Amino acid sequence: MRSSWQYSLGAILLIALLSGAAFVTRDRWKDWFARPSVEPQTRDQEPAAEEAKVLKLSPQARKNLGLVSKPLAAQTYWRTIEVPGVVIDRPGHSDRGVSAPAVSIVTKILAFPGDIVKPGDKLFTLRLFSEYLQNSQSELFKTTREIQLVKEQHARLEGLAKSGAVPEMKLIELDAQLKRFTSAYQAYRQDLLTRGLKAEQINGISEGKFVSEIEVVAPPALQDAKAIGVKGISLPYGYEVQELKVELGQQVNAGELLCLLAHHHSLYIEGLSFKREAPFLEEAAQKAWPVRVEFAEDEKSPWPRVEQRFFIHHLANSVDPVTRTFAFYLPLDNQYRTYEKEGRTFLAWRFRPGQRVQLFVPVEEMTDALVLPASAVVREGPEAFVFRQNGDLFVRQPVHVLAEDREFVTLANDGSIRPKVDYVAQSAAATLNRVLKAQAASGMAAGMHVHPDGTAHGAH
Repeated sequence: MRSSWQYSLGAILLIALLSGAAFVTRDRWKDWFARPSVEPQTRDQEPAAEEAKVLKLSPQARKNLGLVSKPLAAQTYWRTIEVPGVVIDRPGHSDRGVSAPAVSIVTKILAFPGDIVKPGDKLFTLRLFSEYLQNSQSELFKTTREIQLVKEQHARLEGLAKSGAVPEMKLIELDAQLKRFTSAYQAYRQDLLTRGLKAEQINGISEGKFVSEIEVVAPPALQDAKAIGVKGISLPYGYEVQELKVELGQQVNAGELLCLLAHHHSLYIEGLSFKREAPFLEEAAQKAWPVRVEFAEDEKSPWPRVEQRFFIHHLANSVDPVTRTFAFYLPLDNQYRTYEKEGRTFLAWRFRPGQRVQLFVPVEEMTDALVLPASAVVREGPEAFVFRQNGDLFVRQPVHVLAEDREFVTLANDGSIRPKVDYVAQSAAATLNRVLKAQAASGMAAGMHVHPDGTAHGAH
């Protein structure tokens, strides 16, 4: 009986010991009894959805975007570099200074800024204040009287010399005096002409009518226009008074500037380039390649179209030490209009010094290329796309870009776009690409309604 009880107690202790060990080591053995997971039934994986390439637009949507499609044609195109520029005066031609001929005082100002004056029109009245000019008038008058006296004496002695009463040597001396006085007379006369006096005034001085006031007039037109290569140099409305340099009652010295006259028919465009671009500019200048010029004007300009072709005239041979740029110059023929106000004529020039321009200098000729507006091409990383139209559908087509600038993109004629066959959207490529991606992301059908801002939703 006792032996049976001992066996029962030992069995209980053994079970307790095994239970404790099992509890301590539960993290190791519990996974052995876990129910094996059932492998999901393998299915044939569906291929990834192909990226959307086709967009359908209604006629109204195309009108909202202002979308126009045209066939392309292979052509010759020039790759260009864009250079900033500015319109400037043409040195020695556009502006002319008018200076005082002698020391004087300004008594009248007859032309003011904005006025139009023709060559020979009166600009200022000056009261002479020059001792030198007064002496010149006096010497001219005295020389004139000396010439008259010598001529009278020569006439009296000429008959006596023939009869032998007076030696001929006397007549020879009188002839020599007459030549000296005549030379002095011509010198004084020329000096007064250069001082601004007119021939009529100088003739009056010879008779004793001294001049105390002189009138300063507008200078004549340039006579060497052909020599400097200026076309259409005629001054139909003369000069424009640009700036006054003096006031009434002011004393001015000989050579002092009285005013500036402007005639902006012929100007320069000054391009500012960096030294690394010099080889391109030198080649364009040597080979007379035309430069495309874009003026900073309003889009709806009332002026006629600029028909002039622009070529580089010359390159500067020095570099600006501050900006590290060097300049090059293109001649510019200006356009003008006139208007009347209070019985006076005023002049308005189209291009003005200081006006900004953009220059597109040709550097490489590309043949058999396709040219599109810049807005007709959209980029995604290294990829570039255009949209080819087929009815209401627009197909996104990858293309190879050869060159591009702010206005145009040049594509390789590699067969991706068929010239004269495929119609390609000429603008809004970025908007079309955005709508195409929105359509693919939302799973909407191809028919889309597009708002002018590029947003879209499914057709109602």
